[in-house]
Amino acid sequence: MECWVLNESLSVILVLSWLGVNVYLFFDTFHWYEEEESFFYTRVILGSTLAWARASAVCLNFNCMLILLPVSRNLISFIRGASTCCRGTWRRQLDKNLKFHKLVAYGIAVNATIHIVAHACNLERYHRGQSAEAGGLLAALSKLGGTCNESYLNPVRTFRTNTTSELLMTIAGISGLMISLAFILIMTSSTEFIRQTSYELFWYTHHLFIIFFISLAVHGAGRIVRGQTPESLLRHNVTFCRDHYAEWQAAAPCPVPQFSGKEPSAWKWVLGPVVLYACERLIRFWRFHQEVVITKVVSHPSGVLELHMKKRHFHMAPGQYILIQCPSISWLEWHPFTLTSAPQEDFFSVHIRAAGDWTAALCRAFGAEGQAPKEPWSLPRLAVDGPFGAALTDVFRYPVSVCVAAGIGVTPFAAVLKSLWYRCCEPQPPLPLSKVYFYWICRDSRAFEWFADLLLSLETRMSEQGKTHLLSYHIFLTGWDENQVIHIALHWDENTDVITGLKQKTFFGRPNWNNEFRQIAYNHPSSSIGVFFCGPKALSQTLQRMCRLYSSADPRGVHFYYNKESF
Repeated sequence: MECWVLNESLSVILVLSWLGVNVYLFFDTFHWYEEEESFFYTRVILGSTLAWARASAVCLNFNCMLILLPVSRNLISFIRGASTCCRGTWRRQLDKNLKFHKLVAYGIAVNATIHIVAHACNLERYHRGQSAEAGGLLAALSKLGGTCNESYLNPVRTFRTNTTSELLMTIAGISGLMISLAFILIMTSSTEFIRQTSYELFWYTHHLFIIFFISLAVHGAGRIVRGQTPESLLRHNVTFCRDHYAEWQAAAPCPVPQFSGKEPSAWKWVLGPVVLYACERLIRFWRFHQEVVITKVVSHPSGVLELHMKKRHFHMAPGQYILIQCPSISWLEWHPFTLTSAPQEDFFSVHIRAAGDWTAALCRAFGAEGQAPKEPWSLPRLAVDGPFGAALTDVFRYPVSVCVAAGIGVTPFAAVLKSLWYRCCEPQPPLPLSKVYFYWICRDSRAFEWFADLLLSLETRMSEQGKTHLLSYHIFLTGWDENQVIHIALHWDENTDVITGLKQKTFFGRPNWNNEFRQIAYNHPSSSIGVFFCGPKALSQTLQRMCRLYSSADPRGVHFYYNKESF
């Protein structure tokens, strides 16, 4: 329990640090604009909404600086590979990169809302400053800029001005509208429902980030919000002259104050991350032009397409994933797939299930779905980016690992089990890993077909090497019909399972995770146990709860560390 608390505490500390920086930037900027002398006359017109608009703008810049970093895959993989500076608990934080990406996006949404509302109030107050009811210092400030030796403070020049149409004729108005529309489309298309039903819509709308960042960089160039210039502050004493606005003139002790817009600063915040992300895309462009040779295509009866590929200078580790693009289907879309081959093999492979428009088109293009096999020369070209690190690469770092897969989520574990098979065959330094518990929950028995051969070969090899203790696997079938039940009952006493052909019999229903974790904790009372999962969110939450429940409060006891595959 203590180590689990340490891991979760670090996550909370990082989130609170991000939140703390946001709060600090907001209140520090707010206080500065509320007290700064050069903006005294601006505050006469706008009041405190000036500070609200500027404080939220600084927080927006800060979050826009961060938003691209968690999705810089090569950067994340590089940090993961730097094991001397990224160990244990810190490495697990990298697996939460997409969660942090979403958290920062929510921060942008909150601050953007504050910024828009504040500027809407500012626009109304600028407009009110030109009304007949406005008097005193407010009227004097709003009328400035009417002669050649004066600079304006109020951008709304007459009360008859349509502020909305006037705003949309400015750089700030147009760019602000573009930023808002782009961000709304990105956010609304990022919901889990949209991503599951139409990944292509999610993918294409996310590329509006280019419009978002270009508009953000030029947004402040209009310099609508203005303050008194430093030179004017030296000649025009605000404390004295604000009460003598009727006497403002060039030769008097209170010359007419001069104003200018604040220089845009958003580009300074986002320049570094944008350049870094541009390098990411250049690397992808370079990898796009590297030749990928497709050596084997297998169409499994369960609707899964298996592709074997080769590429020069391609080096991988178990549990990593790649991005695949098929130009004949789409020139823009790159889709992530976990590698199912082992590093010891002379090829790399992926297993793809037709679960959407793009994957269905890919399966058709490679002759799957009952079509006649295609000749190698007629296969469409593929581009590959990666490999990239993921949570599953840490499986071999624990003395005991628990691998849980649901449905097609089994693909990340294929590479791990294959690598385990090779390590059993080859004389290598002893692994820190001494035990693997593998659970696979699947609804359709046909889905076992492509994976059963791997388990069978692994089972045979470990038996020959006298290492049957190394792997304990449990397969659960959650969907079956009456004919299957009768067939299974008739052949239950046979040495091998009638569904998978393995010695280990298939279980029906779902695992009792309390019993499973209790038994594992009992078997390994003083071990650090890594729990790795790929599958639906509901089961992920259950496994997280089990890790918390069965981790010991004693530092010398058993501790479960939860890792979820996400890309």
